[in-house]
Amino acid sequence: MTRLTILEYPDPRLRTWAVPVGSVDAALRELIDDMLETMYAANGIGLAATQVDVHQRLLVADVSEGRNDPRVFINPEILGKDGTTTSQEGCLSVPGYYDEVERALSVRLRAIGRNGKPFEVELDGLLAICVQHEIDHLDGKLFVDYLSEMKRQRVRRKLEKDRRLRAEGGTPAPARAPAI
Repeated sequence: MTRLTILEYPDPRLRTWAVPVGSVDAALRELIDDMLETMYAANGIGLAATQVDVHQRLLVADVSEGRNDPRVFINPEILGKDGTTTSQEGCLSVPGYYDEVERALSVRLRAIGRNGKPFEVELDGLLAICVQHEIDHLDGKLFVDYLSEMKRQRVRRKLEKDRRLRAEGGTPAPARAPAI
């Protein structure tokens, strides 16, 4: 397996609308494995293919305590939403920044699994929040888009400063974990 490079905001590739996956084959399953390895290594709980510069409608997630329940959603489609909740979100593409975002409390979802078979599922709690966050990525949207313009500018400046520090051999401020 290979660890993939996670694109960081404000990289314009994060704004690309992902296209549907045509078929589930060995190459796609290898990408899924690489995405899971990348997500776990980055201490994340979800990762969309767009975040690793693959613009296909694919996301992986694992919100389990033991990091042993990987979920795969190919061509995910939200069929319905219920309730609302506000929670603290972070993002592997916006490292070190967290803020409150309002999302649906539960979602009904249709997708294709790793095995190539379609399924429908009702998700709630953290997994529902995570999947909504990742589907936003597939639609070219980031969680910072839910924030005010002033907050987005602050995030952009912080990330640029952190990148300069890393380039100069310094260490940016530590991030809280986990991030979606």
